[in-house]
Amino acid sequence: MQLRKPDAVENVAVLGAGTIGASWAAHFLAHGIGVRVWDPAEGFEAKVREFIARAWPSLKRLGAPAQPDEAKISFFADPAEAVSACDFVQESGPENKEIKIALYERLDDALPEGVVLASSSSGLLISELQAGRVGAERYVIGHPFNPPHLIPLVEVVGGRVSDPAAVDWALAFYNGCGKKAVRINREVPGHLANRLQVALWREVVHLVDTGVASVEDVDTAIAFGPGLRWSLMGPNLILHLAGGEGGMRHFLDHLGPSIEAWWADLGTPALDEAVGRKLIEGTEAAAKGRSIAQLAEERDRLLVGLLEMLARERGAGG
Repeated sequence: MQLRKPDAVENVAVLGAGTIGASWAAHFLAHGIGVRVWDPAEGFEAKVREFIARAWPSLKRLGAPAQPDEAKISFFADPAEAVSACDFVQESGPENKEIKIALYERLDDALPEGVVLASSSSGLLISELQAGRVGAERYVIGHPFNPPHLIPLVEVVGGRVSDPAAVDWALAFYNGCGKKAVRINREVPGHLANRLQVALWREVVHLVDTGVASVEDVDTAIAFGPGLRWSLMGPNLILHLAGGEGGMRHFLDHLGPSIEAWWADLGTPALDEAVGRKLIEGTEAAAKGRSIAQLAEERDRLLVGLLEMLARERGAGG
């Protein structure tokens, strides 16, 4: 299989222009890549332009040009036309297998030779999406974390008929345009980071439901405790440090039995109506009247500051 060079991508087709797709569009524009956008919704062009305008001050702080290049973004009424002159496809449609397959069927005669298609799906298996498609060997998962224009992580995994070269290509492309891409060696529902998130959240739900702590105090415990460390290093290196000079070996010898006892006591809650009510009421109380837009602005403002600090400190450390 002959693929185009990942460092020579000039145009990306972004299929699906909701929150994730619009954020992807902003990211690619910020890195000088042309974007060809399609979405089935009426008025999607105005919404994408509005999103990019809101996102650009943050992107400028992180190194983007003063203004997005209007010549590098175009909008299409047909997904086949959007992909016809692209070097890569980032599909970000609804998290629905049937909808994605129906979209891919429309691309069978249009996806250019040598072009990789990556789905932003947060949990679907690419093997189930690529089956029967023309160019199925070039289909992979390229799952970002929200918002993609700020969070560097992208998870890449291929399906049963994906060519390993397509996975390698996607990793190289993402890492070459400002992302931090990780390889997932085999398919599992939810991929990697989402599974880690929901594993933690399962215990959050259990602790809230059993009255151990309020929603707000649980969030505070994470945001001002392990969450700060996890923004610097992953959990394994953090525990390696916790072991002192003996590292992970000493940590396991010292705390391994206690951790196994804690594991045995972890909860397995159900998201029934009563539990849902506790979570909704607790979260609304923790929001303290702030709207979704206000919370998103606060998240993005703090995130940009954190990214700037990390870039500065890691650069200073060589």
